[in-house]
Parts: sequence; C-alpha cells; structure tokens
Amino acid sequence: MQVFFVIVPVFIAAVALFMAVTLTRRSMQVRRAWASGLTAEARCLRAYTTTSRDSDGHRSTTQHHVYEFTPDGGQPVRFEEAYGPATTVQGDVVTVHYTADRPDRATAHAPTPVRATLTLLLLLGLLGFVVAFCVFFVAVAARMPF
Repeated sequence: MQVFFVIVPVFIAAVALFMAVTLTRRSMQVRRAWASGLTAEARCLRAYTTTSRDSDGHRSTTQHHVYEFTPDGGQPVRFEEAYGPATTVQGDVVTVHYTADRPDRATAHAPTPVRATLTLLLLLGLLGFVVAFCVFFVAVAARMPF
C-alpha cells in the first residue's frame, strides 16, 4: 500500500516536469522567432477546432491553424499552430515570424513578450507547486506506518 503513495505522486511530478520543459521549450522557440526580425506573409490553409471534455464534464475548445509560407530564397514551409485567433479563417493572409535556421518553428502569434513571460512564469509557478506538493506528500507518506 505504501508503494501506491509513492508511485502516484512521482508520476504526477514527472508529468508536471515534462509539461514545464515543453512549455519552456515552446516559449523559447516563439521568442527566437520574434527576436529574429524575419517575417513573411503566410496563407492559412486550414482552420479547425478540437474539443475535449474533462472528468467534470467541462468542455475546452482549441483553435488550430495550418499555415504555409515561403522564407527568403527557400522552399515552402507548412506549420500548424494552436491557440490562434478565431477570426483567422482558411484563405486569410497573416504575418509569420520565423528564424532562418528553423522556419518550420514559425509563429503567427503577434509579439507580446511581456504577456508571454508573465504567462510562462505563472504556469511554471503552478507546476512547481504541484511538484513541491508531490515531494512533500511522498516525504509524509514515507514516514507513515502501514
């Protein structure tokens, strides 16, 4: 029984750490794209939404867009991005920011470095709290007699 009180929190902490790494990596990619100064006009090839439902029955909808653009002197690049504006529809032309070495990691999100930093810090703080609670829970569970 004591193993159960160790395995579950360790799994939750591992998922939280994985999410933190993923969020940080994507945030850095978007920052590099904004900072590169390279922009291009991209066409929205497809816009769609995905809907998920949690255990409480609440629904969450995410807007996705598939864009295609041609970087300076290169081949056409197609990329997909989530959490885009609902006002962008198939056929629209938008400005994308990209880096010369990885144009496939472009972003159509408008530069908002302060908002992006605050959002990242808030999410990392929340995930850090989850990890800290899991460590605390494992430490307390290890001392409990079973």
